[in-house]
Amino acid sequence: MRPPSIWARSYARGAAQRCMATLTSQQRPPQTIIEKVVQKYAVGLPEGKTVKAGDYVMIRPEHVMTHDNTGPVVSKFKSIGATRIHNNKQPVFTLDHDVQNRAPKNLAKYAMIEEFARSHGIDFYPAGRGIGHQVLVEEGYAFPGTLTVASDSHSNMYGGVGCVGTPIVRTDAAALWATGKTWWQVPRMVKVELRGRLAPGVTGKDVIVALCGSFNNDEVLNAALEFTGEGVKALAVDDRLTIANMTTEWGALAGVFPIDETLLEWYTGVLKKLELRTFASSPGIPPPPVHPRINANRLKALRESQLASDADAEYSSHLVFDLSSLVPHVSGPNSVKISTPLPALEAKHIPIQKAYLVSCTNSRVSDISAAAAVMEGHKVASGVEFYIAAASSAVQQECERNGSWETLVLAGAKTLPAGCGPCIGLGVGLLEEGQTGISATNRNYKGRMGHPNAQAYLASPAVVAASAIKGFICGPDALDMSVLPPAGAPTFSIANTPAATASGAVAPAQEPLLPGFPAVFAGPLLFAPQDNLNTDGIYPGKYTYQDDITLARQAEVVMENYDPAFATLVASLRAPEEAAAAGTKAGVVLVAGYNFGTGSSREQAATALKAAGVPLVIAGSFGDIFKRNAINNGLVCLECPELVADLTAAYAKDGARGAGGRDGELTVDKGHNISISMADGKVVLSRGIPGEDVEYAVKPIGPSVQELWLCGGLEGYILKEIKAEAQA
Repeated sequence: MRPPSIWARSYARGAAQRCMATLTSQQRPPQTIIEKVVQKYAVGLPEGKTVKAGDYVMIRPEHVMTHDNTGPVVSKFKSIGATRIHNNKQPVFTLDHDVQNRAPKNLAKYAMIEEFARSHGIDFYPAGRGIGHQVLVEEGYAFPGTLTVASDSHSNMYGGVGCVGTPIVRTDAAALWATGKTWWQVPRMVKVELRGRLAPGVTGKDVIVALCGSFNNDEVLNAALEFTGEGVKALAVDDRLTIANMTTEWGALAGVFPIDETLLEWYTGVLKKLELRTFASSPGIPPPPVHPRINANRLKALRESQLASDADAEYSSHLVFDLSSLVPHVSGPNSVKISTPLPALEAKHIPIQKAYLVSCTNSRVSDISAAAAVMEGHKVASGVEFYIAAASSAVQQECERNGSWETLVLAGAKTLPAGCGPCIGLGVGLLEEGQTGISATNRNYKGRMGHPNAQAYLASPAVVAASAIKGFICGPDALDMSVLPPAGAPTFSIANTPAATASGAVAPAQEPLLPGFPAVFAGPLLFAPQDNLNTDGIYPGKYTYQDDITLARQAEVVMENYDPAFATLVASLRAPEEAAAAGTKAGVVLVAGYNFGTGSSREQAATALKAAGVPLVIAGSFGDIFKRNAINNGLVCLECPELVADLTAAYAKDGARGAGGRDGELTVDKGHNISISMADGKVVLSRGIPGEDVEYAVKPIGPSVQELWLCGGLEGYILKEIKAEAQA
């Protein structure tokens, strides 16, 4: 019997991929600027290895920032037996989230964090100095051409100054403190080409709000974005920081702007300000100390390096956006995927009760000055509360000097300390039930800034200030509509990407296997035909904070909210470990749809699957935090969209994911077996019919993740490193 056509097509795809790998393996692959930066900070690479998208690498980033969550990281650091910071110049502590909270418990936590920093010689910035991301840019920890990570999702912001910034989880932070290293999978690369030039009155905030609303079908999910095109040149650095900051909400793991003349001139201005930070200007008086990170020598080296992407660098996608077609936009309500041209919302006269100019997104000097220019000569409308907070104490001081801070205060704005505050739903001024607010922050998720039954919109500082004056969502009077393009949707498109450079189109090179790491993972295949299967579906929230729950019990409740029969089915398919062939890791292999593990950061979603007897999960894509937790706990994750597509066509109800299998089952079990070679990524699906096995290709995991697996996870790896250092 001939195999169904979907399986035949699949085999052809796999064969074509293997051929392309052979043809391209003879030359050193070109790299994007992001791949080049990661290459610079990768450690333990095999000789001759060129870092590319999809690779798992061990990284030693320039810096790692933690904020109020430093407390839990300290606990994790101590619980794994670490006592010494590997490199005390790498961590940075910034207290910024709950700075309005004067309760004894919070003050005690802040004091503990400061004491830990002082005792280990770690750079520490207390509450009131500013939001961590802004501080890292101001103080040069986030610097062009470097890799800096943070235990916070908005570390993408560092890309505004040409620094590869990306988020990590708390266990990673503890690993970095103890060993200086953690792992990262290099994301797929997406080129975002900005064409044209912004019209007067249109800002970087309008750009990212429109990008989130225009490309709102996960086009950049878990990707690293590189902003290019002639439109970038005219974007000020503050606009770039705003756009990079909100690439997080767009779904990306990094968003990097080029190291160009605009950026270099901006740093020249920063350096001049630093040189004038004392009164030592008279002849014979020594100049002020050189800043340890922002100084003339470092800027000279940066200018000479000319770090940029190769002309033939490969991208999984190429998005095009015409800046000249953009009018001011507003995001919401309660979703960044909804963006509307300002004129359309202004015509509706949507009343507001609160307005916010706070957060690391839009509370820099240019933002506060723009709001003050709108507020000049006006008052905040009756019935509206307008809250302002600078992104840092340095920002507030400069705004006080230039008069913009006083203008806002005299107009009726209520000041808050430099910190996160209302943006994250902490402190005073939160949205109450039934209220509507407009904010210059980055997130308007339901309930984030207050009551779940409130409405939140996002806009530029000028639009927020104008709305606070008039009491409804509107633009400033000075906005000249005659110089703006037509008030419709902006012009955007997805450019064709050559097949040879599309994500997954080139099969991976062979990866060396560490001694003891399985050459093959193999076992029965189960298929969950569901996209966005979240962590609550994998591991119910009601068990999350039962700290004494055993791994055996986790295995009994795994996937309970998705399929109550899943745990029993897996248990029935498990074979004794000793029955596996030498070099093979036996277990049930779960295949699922896209964005598997989206949702909360609970690591039990990974440990429960592993405890149940699932050593490896294949999906179209993964939620990034789930993937980090999985690998940190020794659960292997691989992406194979072709396999997911074929299983969906063959076994999902109506050939589409979301409604279970064709026979009504939530988890499909057709008696198939699957094997995955860890050396070359060859996947073989056996359907029990001689001669009709189907082959696919996946990107195998590299030595860095193999070592984590052999150590039982990241904590085991940390202990191994600590012991090795002690014996050295």
